[in-house]
Amino acid sequence: MTSLAAIRERQRSMRLAHLRQGIAPLVSAFPEARVLLFGSFARGDWDGCSDVDLLSVAPSQEQASELADALLSAGLGDDVIALSESRWQQLQGGGDPYWAAIARDALPLQP
Repeated sequence: MTSLAAIRERQRSMRLAHLRQGIAPLVSAFPEARVLLFGSFARGDWDGCSDVDLLSVAPSQEQASELADALLSAGLGDDVIALSESRWQQLQGGGDPYWAAIARDALPLQP
């Protein structure tokens, strides 16, 4: 018999694999960019009403925004925040609990 925890973990693993597969070709157009998953899917405490929260980080705000638009257009994220690398560094070290939680829980979605 399979436990509920095992079923949830299998579903989460499948969702992460789907996201990674979909993100790979998009990020290839932005070699220095990265995509991070945050929120309930990243923490593992998601439910059937959870959305997919992504953070697009690139050297410039323009690149981050272009990548965020591509992620949304591809249907890979429900909420996508676009930040330049320098802004992301400021926010995660700035003491705001919201950004600290994102930095703590974020999962990179590309190798």
